[in-house]
Amino acid sequence: MFNIILYEPEIPPNTGNIIRLCVNTSSSLHLIKPLGFNLEEKKVRRAGLDYHDIANINIYETYKECRTKLRKNRFFAVSTKASKFYTDFQYKKDDVFIFGPETRGLPENILNEMSNKEKIRVPMTKNNRSLNLSNTVAIVLYEAWRQISFEKGI
Repeated sequence: MFNIILYEPEIPPNTGNIIRLCVNTSSSLHLIKPLGFNLEEKKVRRAGLDYHDIANINIYETYKECRTKLRKNRFFAVSTKASKFYTDFQYKKDDVFIFGPETRGLPENILNEMSNKEKIRVPMTKNNRSLNLSNTVAIVLYEAWRQISFEKGI
């Protein structure tokens, strides 16, 4: 359905929640190393419940490797630094949404390789740092899924 990339995720329960989210939206999860945890950690498995065994999870050594595999798809970088809201775009099946690590967001080199029309953000109150990663993924993913009429769902 859609592709979620977590670039160097740091917090185990966030990734566990996102695993569960991806399974329930028929989306694929792509993890870019280094991970701040082991996928077998209790905190990851607890948050993801028993979804780990049925999730479509791909792990990559580098962002370049992941980008190459998904090169035929449209990419959207989700960042607090973006000027366009996530609701400003028409999404298509197989689109890719990339999210940065919880404590620092996407690095400049990734943001710089993308045009402004490929950078999106979720609005929030001024002077705050960011929303929780798993919440942000859910907001963006459900909007994209809504736009294609919840295909394969309900």
